Amino acid sequence: MKDAKNEVAVIILGAGLGTRMKSDKAKVLHEILQKPMVLYVAETARKIAGNNVILVIGHQAEKVRRVVSEKVDVLFALQKEQLGTGHAVLCALPYIPSDVGQVIILCGDVPLLTENTLRRLYNDHVNAGRDVSILAVEIENPKGYGRLLINENRELTGIVEESDATDEQRKVKLINTGIYCIEKKFLFDSLNEIKSDNVKGEFYLTDIVEIGYRNKNVMGVMVGDDWKETVGVNTIQDLQTAESIMRNRMRNIS
Repeated sequence: MKDAKNEVAVIILGAGLGTRMKSDKAKVLHEILQKPMVLYVAETARKIAGNNVILVIGHQAEKVRRVVSEKVDVLFALQKEQLGTGHAVLCALPYIPSDVGQVIILCGDVPLLTENTLRRLYNDHVNAGRDVSILAVEIENPKGYGRLLINENRELTGIVEESDATDEQRKVKLINTGIYCIEKKFLFDSLNEIKSDNVKGEFYLTDIVEIGYRNKNVMGVMVGDDWKETVGVNTIQDLQTAESIMRNRMRNIS
């Protein structure tokens, strides 16, 4: 398995407050088995990218910086205003070394992702010569999720939200996890094209896919083996679900 540490950087999105957590604590500092969930993400990222890990912070920035710095050596990028995921990535770009060719984007509230899956995503992306690769998973009940449309070569042909999907497209069980591996030059160029002309006035990272379609870039997916790795934490119930999965994982290891 190829060691990517000198060739890849990882950006972790961790600036949000997480209002649905019903807590004053920054979302990524909520704990799973007495450990802030962002530390799981940062530790996994370090195994892939070494020193090239950038954590985007915003809400309670100094507290997040202090908690993470005590355990993991990462770089920090401050997102002063939360203007969307695309804007968060933009804040991290100045910290990406010039010799890095690929950028993996993770979410600080998706703590169960494993090193093996990330390595598979990176190697699949590079070997296929793509500009954008999305980690996808299949779930039995995809209701509420955007569907990934792919052809027989696993090339991405579209992302359709459930509200816009046809009856046939709603049968698709392949969903977007929000985890990407992106060629650095394409990432830089496409972020400069993103507009905030949406209801929230935010810059969405997903818009780079539309830009890729338009510019005929090579885009595809890698389907993960275990949907549980991509469970996101948005509510206290999600946190309990993630903790249960982590506890079972630890039990199996021991």
